[in-house]
Amino acid sequence: MARPSLRKPALFRPFESPAHHNSEVFKAVRRFLLMGLVALVVVTTPVAFWIWSEAERHALENSKDATDHLANNVVGPLLDGEVLSGNPTAIERLDERLRPWMDDTSVFEIRLWDKNGRIVYSEDPKLIGHTFGLPHEAQEVLDGGDVPANLETQKDEVNTPNVENGELVEVYVPVTAPDGQKLVFETYYDDDGVRQEQAAVLFGMAPPFLLSLAVLQLAQLFPAVQLARRIQAYEAGRSRLLRRAIEASELERQRIARDLHDEVIQELSGLSYVMESEELHSPVGQRALFSDARRILQDNVRSLRAMTSELYPPDLNRLGLSGALARLGDPLEERGISLELHLPEQCELDRDRAALFYRVAREALANTAKHSKATRAELHLQQDRDRSEIRIQDDGCGFDQSQGSPEGHFGLRIMKDTIGEAGGTLQVMSAPGHGTTVIARFGVGSAKVPASLDHEPEPVPSG
Repeated sequence: MARPSLRKPALFRPFESPAHHNSEVFKAVRRFLLMGLVALVVVTTPVAFWIWSEAERHALENSKDATDHLANNVVGPLLDGEVLSGNPTAIERLDERLRPWMDDTSVFEIRLWDKNGRIVYSEDPKLIGHTFGLPHEAQEVLDGGDVPANLETQKDEVNTPNVENGELVEVYVPVTAPDGQKLVFETYYDDDGVRQEQAAVLFGMAPPFLLSLAVLQLAQLFPAVQLARRIQAYEAGRSRLLRRAIEASELERQRIARDLHDEVIQELSGLSYVMESEELHSPVGQRALFSDARRILQDNVRSLRAMTSELYPPDLNRLGLSGALARLGDPLEERGISLELHLPEQCELDRDRAALFYRVAREALANTAKHSKATRAELHLQQDRDRSEIRIQDDGCGFDQSQGSPEGHFGLRIMKDTIGEAGGTLQVMSAPGHGTTVIARFGVGSAKVPASLDHEPEPVPSG
């Protein structure tokens, strides 16, 4: 066996140029701006509806104020006894007084009701003097209530019942005649005025509101860029620490392998030769003792050499991951365990992931050789774009996961943390009598195996 050299492991260091860093920051900023745009839409949509509603309410209040002014300052002083009795001359005089509002404004219809439901005045002369059912809004006004103006599709229940006149502003206000009689002034306005005021308010408030949100977004953009760079620097630092931890682990394993090879194994081998010489020259009665001692020494030397082989990994740069994985079958064959390899023709894993996959396979197969009592094992390596996976399974005795991992899987528990820090996942699945399966994944879609496999993995066929 070649003497292990205490050299630094040549772990792959991906090329990360400033352009790469800038690209990552650009992606983060782009996501931030996209989320800001989504937030802008989410915020502005209900605000726009709120402004539209408030503008409508304000326009309706203006319509009611204008109607109240018209009723009490223009119509009220003219409601003398002749108008209330339906005198045509007095009605015509009132009609002339109201005509400017009918011609020059958006007033659509005017009616004046008394408490008995008689129409005292209307722009339609045919309705004057007729009695109809008093609208409930008019009755509410006569009772002293405050009926707000409303904008809705109206039906003319006086002229053409059940026929829609379109969307109009309906206003009811009280008016008092000079003799103290209380009447109801009913007015309908075209909705164009309300809609125009709504649009004016909305488009008047929208620019400063959107500008404020845009300024806020830009003000947050610079801290977001800085935060993205800091997070990126943190991730890069963590990757460097992880790489150094892996390198330190490999260096320590190589140091232990070198010390075993140079000192313990050499001395025990020399002691074995001394025992063989003593066996040849010792009395016949003591030769069996020397023979047993020499055999024990040789067994220990073989075990230490096998341990050294496990501690000292092959050169992944020279052999490649597939070649290094193929060499893992040699210790298994010595124990009567066959290893079936399923490797892709080309493996384009970076050196870091290749090293981690190799260590997972080495730990898993070492446990298979020592603890599983298996006769057959399989190793599958798959790669699909950014997703890569290695799977090791055997047909051994397995173990009960509810009782925790056995002592032999301590190395895999350490590897699970290491792979997790590197952005991957590692799972150990086993059940008594159904073997053990170890899966390590990197990349997109490294989701966990369904729960149905967590307890009873499919055993490797023995044939």
